[in-house]
Amino acid sequence: MEKIKMTTPLVEMDGDEMTRILWAMIKEELLEPFIDLNTEYYDLGLQYRNETDDQVTIDAAEATKKYKVAVKCATITPNHARMEEYDLKKMYKSPNGTIRAILDGTVFRAPIIVKGIEPCVRNWKKPITLARHAYGDIYKNTEMSIDKPGKVELVYTSEDGEEKRALIQEFKAPGIAMGMHNMQASIESFARSCFNYALDTKQDVWFGAKDTISKTYDARFKQVFQEIFEKEFKEKFEEAGLVYFYSLIDDIVARVMKAEGGFIWACKNYDGDVMSDMVSSAFGSLAMMTSVLVSPQGYYEYEAAHGTVQRHYYRHLEGHETSTNSVATIFAWTGALRKRGELDQNEALVNFADKLEKATIMTIESGKMTKDLAIITTLENPQILNSREFILEIRKTLETL
Repeated sequence: MEKIKMTTPLVEMDGDEMTRILWAMIKEELLEPFIDLNTEYYDLGLQYRNETDDQVTIDAAEATKKYKVAVKCATITPNHARMEEYDLKKMYKSPNGTIRAILDGTVFRAPIIVKGIEPCVRNWKKPITLARHAYGDIYKNTEMSIDKPGKVELVYTSEDGEEKRALIQEFKAPGIAMGMHNMQASIESFARSCFNYALDTKQDVWFGAKDTISKTYDARFKQVFQEIFEKEFKEKFEEAGLVYFYSLIDDIVARVMKAEGGFIWACKNYDGDVMSDMVSSAFGSLAMMTSVLVSPQGYYEYEAAHGTVQRHYYRHLEGHETSTNSVATIFAWTGALRKRGELDQNEALVNFADKLEKATIMTIESGKMTKDLAIITTLENPQILNSREFILEIRKTLETL
């Protein structure tokens, strides 16, 4: 069979540990036999990020602006233990945070639904789509360790010399301090992305923040969302029969647990990071979640929403078999290939992405799956496959479609 041609490259960002192993397997077994794969490759593995002083991450993000579509493997965000393990020059920031800051936009995450994997929350009948703001907050923070008495202040100096000061804390003993920010334009983009995506997918929007405590920072998010909704989207929502709803984040969490799903849950950056893992895990598995960063300029970056599966990687290095779920990584590739096909009007590429997703779901629904799914499935006598066997079974299914 002649391989599908790609007229424009997509940006490929390789990653770390077990997901890097799966990345190579997916390309070898599920992509390269069927597609004349055309990518601009960037190695975002921690070792190469260290070699380039993290310039490779910036280059990958800029390439995404050029080609408009990227696919990213899971990467390590180093802590002190990782600094020692990888002998790093410094504790680099989250690659996802760096990329999101450059591309802006909103991360939309939704569970991959398959028969036999039932949500832990029994009243969840429909997918819940997490819309995560993709800029600022703790992902662009500045932190400081305080080792002796003194005061920490927040200081703003305008270009014309005007100064504003606010006392953060008068330290009588050692402690820690952090400063973070956001941008009005980014919050506005976040709001518009959520409302537009809601209209496209015919879903209500729920948004929660903590404006009762954060009377300036979180209150600005609430204000921007309400103003943009009233001016630009209220009539469109009414015509579509949709609702925009704001409440405090703790109230939203309580409501989500009792809802049946089928809506977009808009979250600030950190809230979205945490709650997307909660939603994906409750729907079945952290590896059963799609994730795409959509920027207002029309850039798309697809990735798995989970980490690098460190524990499985160490077992792999010891020569043991692992049963690592590759579904989210496969769907990152299919999402990017589908979008590349749509932008290039390459119907064959779009169709291939659809078939690969169908083959993946069919394989699981036939009872062949990785251990994490076998533990929770309602299907009888599931067949537990190791990492490579699962990918090979998907290929067999794909070849029948």
